Amino acid sequence: MIREQRKLDHIRYALELGDGERKTGLEDIRFLHNCLTPVEPDRVDIRTRIGNLKLPVPVMIDAITGGADRVKEINRKLAAVAGRAGVSLAVGSQYGSVREGQHADTFAVIREENPDGIFFANVSALATPEEARAAVDMIRADALEIHLNVTQELIMPEGDKQFSLIRDNLSRLQDCTNVPIIIKETGCGMAAEQIQELQAMGFSCFNIAGLGGTSFAAIEAARGRNTRYEKFASWGIPTAWSLIDAAHVAKPWDTVIASGGIRNGWQAALAIALGADAVAMSGNVLTMLMQNGEEAAVAYLQDVIADLKDIMVLTGCRTVRELQRAHLVYTGETMDFIRSRGYAPLDRRIR
Repeated sequence: MIREQRKLDHIRYALELGDGERKTGLEDIRFLHNCLTPVEPDRVDIRTRIGNLKLPVPVMIDAITGGADRVKEINRKLAAVAGRAGVSLAVGSQYGSVREGQHADTFAVIREENPDGIFFANVSALATPEEARAAVDMIRADALEIHLNVTQELIMPEGDKQFSLIRDNLSRLQDCTNVPIIIKETGCGMAAEQIQELQAMGFSCFNIAGLGGTSFAAIEAARGRNTRYEKFASWGIPTAWSLIDAAHVAKPWDTVIASGGIRNGWQAALAIALGADAVAMSGNVLTMLMQNGEEAAVAYLQDVIADLKDIMVLTGCRTVRELQRAHLVYTGETMDFIRSRGYAPLDRRIR
């Protein structure tokens, strides 16, 4: 019951708090317009990949919720929205369900609603290989997200603070399933140094989930009524900065997913131009669904995809790979970050 109430609290505070004043860093970056674009709208190709998994569009609904009876219908609606919009969907953490054997139906409902959908399972970095496989089997997942949420666990009174075990346990999970494994942050971003550690373990898919969107630190501070932790709502690496770091260490076979405050097609396009292979959104989709219904949520995602395609035309990019090489102009604190990390502003990865 405690875990179930926590899941409900997460939804409540995510809707109430929104993104706050946290910045993604994307506001410091602009495209250069191509007035001689050779790309026609009907020739834009937005197919992409996550590991060896092919996606028709580089947009997904990221982990939101599950594990409580009263959110079963939310997951059903999210699956319906994903199917109609043509995007993939990641479920919220299944860790409690695979560990305690409860509420599996609140996750399995997505496959009932959208039998042919592309779905990602989700477990803690402290899950066992058996629990990770159970999470994949529960929804017949096409990929598995393993989430890192140190900030949330630190602030959460009932949080699991065995942080010294994470690296060793991740090594145990590296080959636990035959679907792509994505190492996912939960709103605090990934730095190049930790991405390199994960690469050394054998991981090649990363959801950097930077600062700028839903803050679980803010949610846990509000849920626990602990004002001391409110300042940690702004803790983390902004999404754009984390993408820049990732771009400088990514290998040709790696996959990078951008999430954390991406709210429209313009930001999605910028994230891809910074090196992301796909972008993920959660809090904004949940808000649209809960406040305006399924039709509005589908239309919202369709607009994101349409704007992304239009920007590809306006920058002369026919494919996602070409957009990853688009010319960008950096300003403000993001330029300061680039310089402080010793990067040349025009450094581009070629994959």
